[in-house]
Amino acid sequence: MSEVKPPVKDPMKSFRGVMSGTLIMEAIAVALALPVVANVGGGISTLTGWSMIAIAVALIVLCGMVKRPWAVPVVLALQVVMIAFIVTLPAVGILGLIFGGIWLWLLWLRKDVLRRMAAGTLPSQQQS
Repeated sequence: MSEVKPPVKDPMKSFRGVMSGTLIMEAIAVALALPVVANVGGGISTLTGWSMIAIAVALIVLCGMVKRPWAVPVVLALQVVMIAFIVTLPAVGILGLIFGGIWLWLLWLRKDVLRRMAAGTLPSQQQS
């Protein structure tokens, strides 16, 4: 029985790049939702407005922390917080649902890559 050789390039390194890019896109979407909060949600000076700013800042900070083991649970917790905004700001809650779905898909992809890496079936693990 042959031993599974590790991939030449670390696929998780590129996957962390995908996660960072997704966090940046989400932070931009949340920042673009701030005018909606200003007009519909009672203004930026309210708790809702400051919460949206805090979520956008947290997403940007998490972009540099995706290598840490606690980063993904924190990202998922932020998705739950955004979904909870559906009660006060439906537009922000819908953003949370959309990006929550994207994060679930990304986690499924990560699980699949890890499974394929363990089985030795990644293209970079094949002998030429």
